Amino acid sequence: MNQTTCALSFKFAESELISSVNHILTSPVEYLKGVGPQRAELLKKELNIFTFRDLLEHFPYRHIDKTRISPIGEIKPQFDPLGGQPFVQVAGNLHSLELIGQKAGKRLVATLRDKSGEMELTWFQGINWVQKSLEIGQAYLVYGRVGFYQGQAQIVHPEFEIYTPSKADGKDFLEPVYPTTEKLKARGLGGRQLAKLSFTLFTMLTERDVPENIPEPVLKQLDLVNRFQAYKQIHFPSSVSQHESAVKRLKFEEFFIAQLRMGLLRSERHRYSKGVVFDKVGDVFNTFYKDHLPFELTNAQKRVLREIRTDTAKGHQMNRLLQGDVGSGKTIVALLTMLLAVDNGYQACLMAPTEILAQQHFATLSRLLSNMDVPVELLTGSVKAKPRKIILQALADGSLPILVGTHAVIEDVVQFKNLGIVIIDEQHRFGVAQRAKLWGKAKVPPHVLVMTATPIPRTLAMTAYGDLDYSVIDELPPGRQPITTVHRYESQRSKVMDFIRAEIEKGRQIYIIFPLIEESAKLDYENLMKGYENVKAYFPEPKYWISMVHGRQPHEQKELNMKRFKEKDTQILVSTTVIEVGVDVPNASVMVIESTEKFGLSQLHQLRGRVGRGAEKSYCILLSGSKLGNDAKERINIMVSTQNGFEIAEKDLELRGPGDIAGTRQSGELNFKLASLVQDRDLLDLARNLAADILEKDPELGSAENLQLKQFLRQEKGKLAWSKIS
Repeated sequence: MNQTTCALSFKFAESELISSVNHILTSPVEYLKGVGPQRAELLKKELNIFTFRDLLEHFPYRHIDKTRISPIGEIKPQFDPLGGQPFVQVAGNLHSLELIGQKAGKRLVATLRDKSGEMELTWFQGINWVQKSLEIGQAYLVYGRVGFYQGQAQIVHPEFEIYTPSKADGKDFLEPVYPTTEKLKARGLGGRQLAKLSFTLFTMLTERDVPENIPEPVLKQLDLVNRFQAYKQIHFPSSVSQHESAVKRLKFEEFFIAQLRMGLLRSERHRYSKGVVFDKVGDVFNTFYKDHLPFELTNAQKRVLREIRTDTAKGHQMNRLLQGDVGSGKTIVALLTMLLAVDNGYQACLMAPTEILAQQHFATLSRLLSNMDVPVELLTGSVKAKPRKIILQALADGSLPILVGTHAVIEDVVQFKNLGIVIIDEQHRFGVAQRAKLWGKAKVPPHVLVMTATPIPRTLAMTAYGDLDYSVIDELPPGRQPITTVHRYESQRSKVMDFIRAEIEKGRQIYIIFPLIEESAKLDYENLMKGYENVKAYFPEPKYWISMVHGRQPHEQKELNMKRFKEKDTQILVSTTVIEVGVDVPNASVMVIESTEKFGLSQLHQLRGRVGRGAEKSYCILLSGSKLGNDAKERINIMVSTQNGFEIAEKDLELRGPGDIAGTRQSGELNFKLASLVQDRDLLDLARNLAADILEKDPELGSAENLQLKQFLRQEKGKLAWSKIS
């Protein structure tokens, strides 16, 4: 066969595969037998099940052995440490059915009897439907979490079906139980009823409807079951080992496809995205580095700068994530990167999420560049019309090389002459569309450096940010003071206040932070005001002066109060977490965190990083109530035992999973249905390595063995939760 014929036949095979895809899985769920319009609406609202495919991917959380039926008389009170009372399955005749109480207290109570005893079944919701469905004298198979009321076994909101012993006799039969809600149970869609819908779905599906998406060599290498069988066995396993194989296969698939998507985005950018070229290190960079750099760079900072210089010289757009713990020196790396742009005739923009942080960066850069002829300006919402006009003109004619700003820099009126690099601090606070507007201000997309002080575990960073190149500053500059962290209970408050008073006598300043719960702005405000009055009682004016900062204050008031604290007009700053990032007061030596148990680990670490910035010994005092849950105790113990942000992030990942830490990225990317970044790290590493191998050998996924994979990714493209950073 000649080359042309081979290429044509390959193309034909690809088009055949595309046209052969059966779209049964895209069918609306109401068309499945047993659903209908009303139940479909509930499935959509309660479980986000819109299509056959959504139902296919609604996995059971447990399986029960239908042959295992507990005699009612033998059920004794016991406790399952993972979830209270255990689940049981019983079979018996319905002896009575009675409606008790009125309005809010109304409930339906039934008695189920077998040869060994009787049990109470109770419903508080869906009473009308349950009443119509049950018949006194009928035998039922009943399943639910058992509890005991006045010594009698009881199941509240049990799942039930007519009992037919022959159905289960003599079979090793594992029945799936699915996540559901009370509203669905009330309409006859409990966990076991959902199993019937899934079973109906599988009677309609063939392997052709769930095509393979992992290349054959990978399936063989890892001994993975095929995709259709994996779905079938995770729902309706023929044995425990078959179920385990199905779970392993589908977890690997989640990781593998995610890593491929990320790898393709990065590979595509490396090969095709044009970028401005910073091909020289010139006088501005060298003069600052030799004559005005206030301290010796750490090896980590030097390494990151080399990575940035290499990236920006290639002619492809740089998209790099720079992660560094609080105080690790990201700002100086950002400045040197901007000076590299200036040396090559380009402008640089540093965008921060809040005015406080933008002003902080502006003050720092202005101070560092005070002896050099490199203009820096600040553009925020509060800049008045006349200076704003001057800044806009200077940006447009190219005479302003460095701009620091907030969201104000993405307004249409802000036009650069030749924007070469954009640096974004705490990028997760900006939306994708906001960032894209900034890239659009240059003919050739500018280089992008994304910075975050939120420590992200390496596992999570490489998964959530797999489409970016990744740099990390993993050492602190010499001279940074370690912060002594202690835990104190509310009962020890007076001693804490005495300590604060002693620090103030030494000329130090204090932060006192109250939690922001967000569920109730009114409650937050009341707690803060109460706390403020409490602090004032300990530290009365005029001997002591206190600033207060919170989200409800007018912007000008907030800025004034912050300014007073920075300029030492006040000794204490009482605040909510609005000061989490961007406040640099070297004279502040004590951070008191009220109601510590209400904060996450990452947030506690960020807040602690506000002190320890000067030459003096610094302290972080974690103040909590006396009754602490296990998670709160664990968080506090971690904070007291280490200051390493990366260790803390790893622990945070173990305690909470990726969801909250993924303030790191817009929602959706880490929403694996089965796989866990914590429990399945070995599988993740395997998936990442295999995905990288495939893309290295076949970056376009053009080979015959990768054809199914390419087609799957093409079909899934519309569903992608990942957004390119640019």
